[in-house]
Amino acid sequence: QVQLVESGGGLVQPGGSLRLSCAASGSIFSIGAMGWYRQAPGKERELVATITSGGSTNYADSVKGRFTISRDNAKNTVYLQMNSLKPEDTAVYYCHARNVLSTNYWGKGTLVTVSS
Repeated sequence: QVQLVESGGGLVQPGGSLRLSCAASGSIFSIGAMGWYRQAPGKERELVATITSGGSTNYADSVKGRFTISRDNAKNTVYLQMNSLKPEDTAVYYCHARNVLSTNYWGKGTLVTVSS
């Protein structure tokens, strides 16, 4: 089992920045790719960014150039640096991890609100 705990959400004005963190614990030796997804009110959950254990990254078109995903394997933590935030980035952000058996794990989510 893998446990994921997100932190760093909050209220920010348009154009501002936030940094989300996700700490993994448990059977962390089995973790492969990690990433962030988000779900806005009334919408389906969507991919934001992913990062492999080797550091390869992938981003949704809507966040390219504004968000950066990174990973500290020594701390078992994945980060999402979000810059130039827009109201449409408002959502609950979920941390995701997949182990070597392709089992998916999810955090409980952290709310990001972009509003003036």
